[in-house]
Amino acid sequence: MQKLANRLERLGTETAFSVAQAAASWKAQGNLVYPFHLGDINIPTAANIVEAMNKAIADGYTGYCPGPGIPQLREALAEDLGSRRGVTFSPDNVVVMTGGKPVITKFLQAVMNPGQEVLYPNPGFPIYESQIEYLGGTAVPYRYVPTSTGFAIDLDQIRASITPNTTAIIYNDLQNPISAESTAAEREAIAQIAIEHDLWVLSDEAYFETRYEGVSSSIVSLPGMAERTVILYTFSKKFAMTGSRLGCAVAPLEIAQVLSKLNTNDESCTTHYVQWAGIEALRGPQDSVQQMLDILQKRRDTACELVNSIPGMSVAVPQSTFYLFPDVTGAMERLGYTAVGDFATAALHNTGVSFCTREHFGRRLPGEERQYIRLAYSGIEADAIRDGLGRLRDWIEA
Repeated sequence: MQKLANRLERLGTETAFSVAQAAASWKAQGNLVYPFHLGDINIPTAANIVEAMNKAIADGYTGYCPGPGIPQLREALAEDLGSRRGVTFSPDNVVVMTGGKPVITKFLQAVMNPGQEVLYPNPGFPIYESQIEYLGGTAVPYRYVPTSTGFAIDLDQIRASITPNTTAIIYNDLQNPISAESTAAEREAIAQIAIEHDLWVLSDEAYFETRYEGVSSSIVSLPGMAERTVILYTFSKKFAMTGSRLGCAVAPLEIAQVLSKLNTNDESCTTHYVQWAGIEALRGPQDSVQQMLDILQKRRDTACELVNSIPGMSVAVPQSTFYLFPDVTGAMERLGYTAVGDFATAALHNTGVSFCTREHFGRRLPGEERQYIRLAYSGIEADAIRDGLGRLRDWIEA
């Protein structure tokens, strides 16, 4: 019998979906579940965006279109992303894709040869590590250290990890799962490291505009970075379009041309009528964006207040994303758990609260002693947040 390709042994997955399966199974048995596990959004896409999509279908935009995206959307993206980052982009820098994930894979295909090393954040979005290894590279994790305001990148560890074989670094400011946001000094340090060692940079900016206080900044705006940085952008978070699968890469022309060719090989093009919805999202009324942020901020505040009221749990209040990454070491010790996965299973069965753990976002690194979980509040109402985390508190306090 024929064997499957060896490379499949190196392919990981987005492990939050496995948690979703366990939660669904528990719910199917008649149990109440509070879904803090998956970063989907239970807020509908704005009506004007949906109308634009339906109009495009009615107008016949249901066939093939250019591989890098329709010119109107590329122009809108170049203008919008550039103005928000203080950088001038050409439509030729923009390559439209079916969401943000393909940008990760195609960036690595463009800049990484088999055996080369790529630095990536850990804890971090699990697809980084999965795709580096699947494509034959060496995934080199860099860590975060706890601070009074959240987490900071261990810059010394990054510097010590770079070798002549390092080709790129994946940088996720406004980070999933830990909600970490770089200071200006940290962002400048990453840029200096990239320039000094001549590294390509993938700047994952999926949550660039999902923020409640302050203003986001992009590493691409720093001197010397535009020519070595690829931005990952997605419509999923800002516009509640997770299922529409629409995003883009903004890249130096040399890489943009490669990404366009990869599009043609992989998908032919991104769904034509969805791209017209993207134009409306960018250029139409923005009221729905602020309304969603107001809802998410209320959920954030509710969740942070409850988490910090639970014995043995603590979290800093993040200014962006829709995740919390609380330290649960004390709570686990209080209940006698040593493995965070066992703690998560027991929490589901005793309280209905479903969440991911630190282990779902990369292999635990040497020296890690604290225990963490991730709570996503984008798909659960504020009242349910209050009820669910209240049950979790009662269970831990008992």
